[in-house]
Amino acid sequence: MTFNKETYLNNLKLYFESYAPISEKSWKLIEKLTHFQTIKKGEIVLENGEICKNLYFIAKGILRTYITDEQGNFYNKNLFLENKLACSKVSAMLQTPSSFTIEALEDCILINLNYKKYIQLINENDNLKNFYIAYLEKNWIIEKEQKEIALVMQNATERYLSLLEKNPNIADRIPLLHIASHLGITPTQLSRIRKNLEKDL
Repeated sequence: MTFNKETYLNNLKLYFESYAPISEKSWKLIEKLTHFQTIKKGEIVLENGEICKNLYFIAKGILRTYITDEQGNFYNKNLFLENKLACSKVSAMLQTPSSFTIEALEDCILINLNYKKYIQLINENDNLKNFYIAYLEKNWIIEKEQKEIALVMQNATERYLSLLEKNPNIADRIPLLHIASHLGITPTQLSRIRKNLEKDL
């Protein structure tokens, strides 16, 4: 797979700067940690039970994080599209086995950052600390709370429309069963929702 590394690295830089300004010196330190990886649709990036060593910035493609129960049923914890960071955060922080699996739902280009070295850089650089605090606040406090509230306060149709608002073409890119699992509903329920929405157009 041929691709323009500079374009994707610039997208990673813009992602960092969307949270807080970072100096050119700090960016160069981050850039030194980056390692490109290409994976095929269906490949596993991180196995359940494996210790997470990297952060994965999705330059191209879609990743899902999922949990499998004893009966073999899966639940999609998250769907990550382009220009997002994916990781088993608790596993990386505590160096304990991951409780979920990360899988590619499309052919992907990832920019990997070694987690230990990344945290070391953050601890040594104030402007990277500002980025990290803003990142944690948005993704681990604000969005997490909004998602928890939506599960209780919104019906499945509203949750689906909210997902489409953030990712308009997601239904064209991945099987509907993955979207249904992410929304906490069955594929049949999702099909019904989609049919009802088409009628309303």
